[in-house]
Amino acid sequence: MRTSAPVKAFNFLFFALLAIFIPFLPVYFDEQGLSPSQIGFIVGTGGFITIVAQPLWGMISDRTKTIRKVLLLLLVCAIITGFVLYHTGTYSLIILFAMLTYFFLMPVDPLTESLNFRVAESAGISYGSLRTYGALGYAVMSLFAGYIMTSYGAHSLAYLFAAIGLVSFVITLFMPDAPVSGKPVTLSSLKHFLSSKETLLFLILVFISSIPARMNDTYLGVYIKELGGTASLVGQAWFLAAGSEIVVFALSFWWLRKGSELMLIAFSGFFYFVRFFASAWMEDPHLLAYLQLLQLLTFPVFYSAAIQYLYRIVPVEWRATGQTVLALLFFGVSGIIASFAGGALYEAFGGRTLFLTISGMSLAGTLFGIVLYRIYGHRVRAASADPAGEDAPE
Repeated sequence: MRTSAPVKAFNFLFFALLAIFIPFLPVYFDEQGLSPSQIGFIVGTGGFITIVAQPLWGMISDRTKTIRKVLLLLLVCAIITGFVLYHTGTYSLIILFAMLTYFFLMPVDPLTESLNFRVAESAGISYGSLRTYGALGYAVMSLFAGYIMTSYGAHSLAYLFAAIGLVSFVITLFMPDAPVSGKPVTLSSLKHFLSSKETLLFLILVFISSIPARMNDTYLGVYIKELGGTASLVGQAWFLAAGSEIVVFALSFWWLRKGSELMLIAFSGFFYFVRFFASAWMEDPHLLAYLQLLQLLTFPVFYSAAIQYLYRIVPVEWRATGQTVLALLFFGVSGIIASFAGGALYEAFGGRTLFLTISGMSLAGTLFGIVLYRIYGHRVRAASADPAGEDAPE
């Protein structure tokens, strides 16, 4: 248990760093006078960098047989690039240091998850008992960073980012290490993984559903400010959203039932639709911030159900590949499309049109999820009822 304490602290601090970077980077860009299309370009290009950087640093960690030392190197570089990023207002330097920060900061996420699983396994504790501290750190820092930015200006995020990063570095020195043994995604494994019709349709569902979610993540802060809100209100909105996730993830053992995953995905898609449709008609930024409590019924339900369903339909030997593809779809590819397309849509037609558009996409995802449930849901439930049955893709 003692070895898990620094891992819990690191989860809290690292996800606090992500809270400064992901929701507040577009707000910072907006403060520097960048247009929605320019914001979309930078965030979208950062998505490309992330897709390359995460497997690259994972391979480096594999080859060196260490997570902790790679984390130390990445943190040092991310602290420097992040500090300069939040300290500059020059467009060319913003692009350069944003890309460098994406390159060094975002690969810390999968390495942290690998460390969480291994420490939890060796300490005899649940993975959720470690990961909950990450959700808590994200929620607390979302609220705190908003107040700091409002009180001391946009460039104050540079000092906050560097301070949290330095404490994270010190905590990392005391963390246990663990070698990475994850299998890389190869062309042959990817072809085998995608040979199942059910798997392919499921990934299409994830892709359709994740684009509107990622558009909201990128432009919610900009929309709140457009309605007259402050950076602190943006922080409150993300605090409410991230804080609501903690309870849902913690109680997933109670509400997440085998065979109900596709219906739960459709359920979350419907509330994504309600949330985004209501966002389009909000004129009070405070009401828009409070609306983010609907995160309770959207992302944690969607992502938990998606992971469990993936593990049910994909053979055991292909689960590592499936998990990687799922993460790339939800956080990588969809994020790139959401940033570029969302920025162009926002700039051309405004925030209301953007949110009406993504509400329509969420409704389409809901209907598609119901269709897949009608096709595959009964078979999955029958298989889970039969202990001797095996869930195999078609």
